[in-house]
Amino acid sequence: MMRIGVLRDHPATGGEPFARVVRFAFDDVRANGRLAHDLELVEEQADGLPQGTRESVEAAFRRLDARGVIAVIGPGISDNGIVVRDMADDVRLACVNWTGGDLTRSEWMFHYQVGSLEEEPAFLALHLAQRGHRRIALVHDDSLVGRRYVEFFDDAAARFGLEVVLLTESARDVRRLRAATPDAVLYLGLWFAARELGVALGASDWRPPVFSNSALMYGHASPDWRREWDGWCYVDAYSDHNPILQDVRARLGDSGLAPVTVAAAYDMGRLVAEGVGTAPSPTRESVHEGLERIKWMPAALGAPGTIMGFGRWDRGALKGRYLVLRSWRDGASVDVDER
Repeated sequence: MMRIGVLRDHPATGGEPFARVVRFAFDDVRANGRLAHDLELVEEQADGLPQGTRESVEAAFRRLDARGVIAVIGPGISDNGIVVRDMADDVRLACVNWTGGDLTRSEWMFHYQVGSLEEEPAFLALHLAQRGHRRIALVHDDSLVGRRYVEFFDDAAARFGLEVVLLTESARDVRRLRAATPDAVLYLGLWFAARELGVALGASDWRPPVFSNSALMYGHASPDWRREWDGWCYVDAYSDHNPILQDVRARLGDSGLAPVTVAAAYDMGRLVAEGVGTAPSPTRESVHEGLERIKWMPAALGAPGTIMGFGRWDRGALKGRYLVLRSWRDGASVDVDER
């Protein structure tokens, strides 16, 4: 029996429903004759950043290492991915994190991009430009995530001919936003300040077009919060039209998870199982090599045609249109991107 770890750094990044989907993916790889070993999932919980501590994440990783796992799924938050990155390299333990930041990547830290701090800004800038929104009021939070988003949006705005008429960290100052006379409001950052902006706009009589990064994925976990984002367009990572996700959800039945989490758990489960199945021997070093050999695997995440794989210098799993523009409407997430 070979052990695969799950590093749970947030309440939404683990648990039995998540593990069920990962095991389901293991079974599919085994049924295809690609996995000869039995795999056991072991989970460790951390009270991770941004609300918890890096020490809690470090302790959870050390516990997984001590339990002899040969690969780890997680963490799921960018701040924690940066914490684990160097630890994974130190002990030579391959991890597949599902954060949004390419700063988490390293020799032993593979990256399954559920969103992207670096690519979402260009994705949003393109859609803003295509819709004729040129004057942008940009609200961001003062976090590593928010600052990284703004850095890359600056580049994208110049590329697509957008003008940032206001840059502010105040999510509550609707009067100032309105006075800038933007064509659209853009929020970049974590979900807490996105909610503040939603509350502030909801209390006003101003209804500008609002776009946001993948922070609004948190609406899948909170009906109250998604009501405050009603009508907003945001970056998600699943498509209603992806046939692989449709098939997985049909076979699984009610998983109790949001579609984006089902897709992520299934894909990461297949990546790890393929890494183990391709490895010439059941060691950490062989699994690391096995992950690098995965090429052109169709993904459940993203628009139809999205693929996965790694390489010698390639740590980003998802290739193609893995970002999807969606909107919260009447409590439901609706795909508004072209197919």
